[in-house]
Amino acid sequence: MANLQQLRSEVNNAFKLSGFTIRREASTFVAEQLASLTAQERQKTIDKLTAHILRQCLSQPVLEKEQVETALKECSSSGLEETETVLNVIDAFSIPKLNYDNERKRFLKDVNSPNNLFPDPKWKAQFLIDRYTIIWQRTIRNKLFAQEKLPGYESEKNFELRKIEVLLSSSSRIDEVIVLGLLTQLTEGKFYLEDPTGSVLLDMSQTRYHSGLFTESSFVLAEGYFDDKVLHVMGLVLPPSENRAASLPYFGNINTFGGKSRSLLKNSQNLLKIEQQNEDGMIIFLSDVWFDNLKVMSNLKTLFTGYNEFPPIAIVFMGEFLSCPYGFEHSTQLKSSLTSLGELIHQFTNLRESCKFIFVPGRSDPSAPNILPRQAIPNSITEPIRNKLGDTVIFTTNPCRIQYCTQEIVVIRQDLVTKMCRNSIHFPETGDIPDHLTKTLLSQCTLSPLSLGIQPVFWKHAEALSLYPMPDLVVVADHFQPYTRSYQNCQVVNPGSFPRTEYSFKVYVPASKTVEDSQIPKEDDT
Repeated sequence: MANLQQLRSEVNNAFKLSGFTIRREASTFVAEQLASLTAQERQKTIDKLTAHILRQCLSQPVLEKEQVETALKECSSSGLEETETVLNVIDAFSIPKLNYDNERKRFLKDVNSPNNLFPDPKWKAQFLIDRYTIIWQRTIRNKLFAQEKLPGYESEKNFELRKIEVLLSSSSRIDEVIVLGLLTQLTEGKFYLEDPTGSVLLDMSQTRYHSGLFTESSFVLAEGYFDDKVLHVMGLVLPPSENRAASLPYFGNINTFGGKSRSLLKNSQNLLKIEQQNEDGMIIFLSDVWFDNLKVMSNLKTLFTGYNEFPPIAIVFMGEFLSCPYGFEHSTQLKSSLTSLGELIHQFTNLRESCKFIFVPGRSDPSAPNILPRQAIPNSITEPIRNKLGDTVIFTTNPCRIQYCTQEIVVIRQDLVTKMCRNSIHFPETGDIPDHLTKTLLSQCTLSPLSLGIQPVFWKHAEALSLYPMPDLVVVADHFQPYTRSYQNCQVVNPGSFPRTEYSFKVYVPASKTVEDSQIPKEDDT
């Protein structure tokens, strides 16, 4: 058995090399845990422990016994922890808020800010400043703007990213200007670029637009020259997006996605093993599922019959859930339709026992206003189906997040293609719309890069729309034709309208990260 004093010295040195100072009682605790191990096992455990603590965004470099105790327990865990959930539906109002610490160059969780729907007026600007900060820190370290050349990029030209205050302080012409800012109309008919340091008038008469959908209240990189207090824009481009692997070092091990776990379940080896073993596991996405329509219900029965033998992980229904507005009887009609659906599901024993049914409301579903994120359908309407099926059914917000093992899925029911195209300042001349939309959403780090007049947002809950760091799958349920696109290792999918596309839907297989097109066979088909 190793000497305790020597072990304490070994532990202290290991943490010093990682930039930490460890309290005496903490190092004694670790030394006691290591005493019975061989030299090789000790080194392996210390390496795991320091790596685990490095991934956490600790506010100070002095380690207390409680922190080390928790980290050691998490490192040595062999089974599923209490917070390691295989399937978790996370509503939009419980998404963690993260703030970027400019000095430490990493994100920290905001635990002090109360989450109310009607906050102080300053939050109307603050949520845009927060999004600007996220895009700025991501853009400034891109290889095109990095001050230090990365290996292999020595020959490339280094561009300088400027703040607007630098332009406004100059009385002479500045060539080769590149500015990151919010595209906005401060006065009607005139576009400005705005950042936290100021705003500048744009001359876009000679602008060449790159790929993407440029809308008011989107962040853009404007390239051109500054003269006579006007920025003459020669080129307009979306800020470069960043894949998940490049983003994660700036978050450490904190849970960025939401849910009960303190640490990021993306890193869980236990969950990864479950995910890979369930090779045939699938999640089904259907949009515009009208429960008051006999044909839709008939096709749902066919779908349930087909999957009853091998139940999927979950079936996600997205609104609207009624085919037309019923006026003051809308809620009553939906309650009745959901009750009928509950009775239909109850007939399929395997589905009822092994599959989750998740409901994401659409714009006309009761009874929340057209503001994102949108509350779930009220309990008074869903009570009969919940009493019938228990926790098999989950009614959640729009948007919502689904965590399956290590997979992160973001779901929103919104006609984004129509809104983005209608409000774009320049309609793309080449390429297809799904490609442009996918690139725009991931570049803007949000599900709604539109002005508040077009799509209102609860200012204090804008993080519920965040797409940074990138999830594995983004489901945008839209009336537009179905599509599947992949960009920066993130897939963006539209299942299309279930009744309007002859009852087609999307199937996601988490084990292989593949999206499959599927359709209910017609009654005449053999």
